[in-house]
Amino acid sequence: MRTPADIIATYIRAKDGNRPHLMAEAFAETAVLEMIVKTGAISFPPRTIGLTSIADVLVGRFGQTFENVYTLCLAPPPAEVKAFDCDWLVGMSEKTSGAVLVGCGRYEWQFSETDPPLAQRLVITVEKMEVLPGTTLAPVMRWLSNLPYPWCPAERAAASTPDFTLLSTIVAFMDRRQ
Repeated sequence: MRTPADIIATYIRAKDGNRPHLMAEAFAETAVLEMIVKTGAISFPPRTIGLTSIADVLVGRFGQTFENVYTLCLAPPPAEVKAFDCDWLVGMSEKTSGAVLVGCGRYEWQFSETDPPLAQRLVITVEKMEVLPGTTLAPVMRWLSNLPYPWCPAERAAASTPDFTLLSTIVAFMDRRQ
């Protein structure tokens, strides 16, 4: 039986790998996505309803703009729960400019009681999104690709962050709960 951890990992695999077909294994047909974006470095519609629209926003359009995407949940995988909240970390590069974006925020998941269970509501808060020059791609990708994927302790991610001034806000976000 699929667990909430499986649903979250499937969503991450779909988004990071530009695989919209996997979204049906993560979200209910009538799911609701809410985005709270606290930065001007990236934008999303504030509310999206339905599996097809959510897949378009989080995978289709996202994949047209970004590549080299690594998303990490900064928490242990959840057990059988109806709701799960955790911090997240993401790194990616913009296809057209080559800029590297590193961001962090919070996921708030609600799962259905159907068999199999699916996400029925997701609130994604984007707290920080730093834009770095393309010259930082190799060290940022090396850092992210060497972390446990997709479940990573925040302290491990923070401790190994490349020493770029712009990433200090990301490290501070990850360190705030320690």
